[in-house]
Amino acid sequence: MKHIIMVASEGNPLCKSGGLADVIFSLSEELTKKGNKVAVILPFYKSIKDTGKLFKFVRTGHTEIEMSRRHQDAEFFRAEYKGLIYYLIGNHYYFDRDMLYGYEDDGERFAFFSLAALHLANSLEEIPDIIHVHDHQSAMIPCLMKEKGGAYPNLTNTKAVLTIHNPAFKGYLNDDALGELFGLPHYLYDEGNVRFDGAVSTLKSGIMYADKITTVSPTHRLELLNPSTSMGLDSVLRLREDDFLGIVNGVDYEEFNPAQDSFLFSPYDQNNFAEGKEKNRARLVAQSELEDDGGPSFGMVSRLTSQKGLDLIIGAVERIASEGHLVFILGSGDPYYENELQRLRDTYPTKFLFHRGYSNQVAHDIYASSDFFLMPSSFEPCGIGQLIALRYGTLPIARATGGLADTIVTDGEKADGFLFSEYSQYAFNETINRAERVYFEEKSMQKMIVSAMKADHSWGKSADEYIALYNQLS
Repeated sequence: MKHIIMVASEGNPLCKSGGLADVIFSLSEELTKKGNKVAVILPFYKSIKDTGKLFKFVRTGHTEIEMSRRHQDAEFFRAEYKGLIYYLIGNHYYFDRDMLYGYEDDGERFAFFSLAALHLANSLEEIPDIIHVHDHQSAMIPCLMKEKGGAYPNLTNTKAVLTIHNPAFKGYLNDDALGELFGLPHYLYDEGNVRFDGAVSTLKSGIMYADKITTVSPTHRLELLNPSTSMGLDSVLRLREDDFLGIVNGVDYEEFNPAQDSFLFSPYDQNNFAEGKEKNRARLVAQSELEDDGGPSFGMVSRLTSQKGLDLIIGAVERIASEGHLVFILGSGDPYYENELQRLRDTYPTKFLFHRGYSNQVAHDIYASSDFFLMPSSFEPCGIGQLIALRYGTLPIARATGGLADTIVTDGEKADGFLFSEYSQYAFNETINRAERVYFEEKSMQKMIVSAMKADHSWGKSADEYIALYNQLS
């Protein structure tokens, strides 16, 4: 049994802006089921205080965190949920704000969080074997553990693991931040250990100091080692290549289970998916005031950003809807894409559903009602939409990048989706054509749906790989 502490800027069910929150909870829960003790350290955001959902936090203490001339009080709270221990670090100045991120002093906020998290970990009665940090917000922790070890004497034998979920954000800070925020000597910058693009990078610091580094799929690992797809990180990661692994994310099979999904009008499994999907589609069509003339339907649940291939989506929606087929899209993001999708909704009001924003109900309806799921991402470290779609027997049409390439099977007896390589409207449209041809070959379509629903993308296998990694370190 290992004692593992996850340190992250968000985590279900308390605070979420994206897929990181899902990973923190689901991986931690699975590690706990496999006999490990897991604690999650998060900031005590205002939104958590406002909702108070699921938790009754017990205040366990406080300390003063020194950051050069800054002295800020850290309050510690504890609660348990589904076998997990949650620790919340409270500070009115840094975390009583309306949003999780997006402030000019985010670097200072998460410097405080990292220092407070280490103080907390060092003071626990049971010393952790592993501190597992996630993305740039907590990536400075491995550096602090090694360069300021005397401040955390109980963590001398604790190992650090960094997982890179989003390499686009590198945690840039002015070089003066080393001393002013972290109390670290400036020579670490001069020697290059923490320097990247002429600034301090907390993400690079984590890469250089963590005992092991992971990212969220094997293919994305290769992409991050390739100069053309690494977002600049290849030179740094090649220094740690032997300690760098790709472990694909899973999906929560309790939350996403079409046989027991309370959101669905008609739950279904591998034996009655045709009837179940037809009934769910009929309800979604009726509620959305669409007209269903038969034929394939296409869904998407996503942030509306260029990364997700929205320029290709807009072209595909126009073509699919003009042919009389149904498209269901749920999401929000870039106002340009929101406006373009609304324009298409106005142009094809009986064939295209666009739900701006997010709704659990609509998301589950789309997964269950669609025949195909669209993910033409320009890059996708892992992706969760395709994993949920497979679970619901909705075949992904996706670009072969990152975790999409690792989780979608296109050939053989277990084929369960469609991939294309070139990021272009032509390649995407041709792949949609292939999918439509399969749709009208009933036996082939049914075989692929069964394969999709049988595929195991639960967290069990991924958790085993993390446990094997932790065992290598002790």
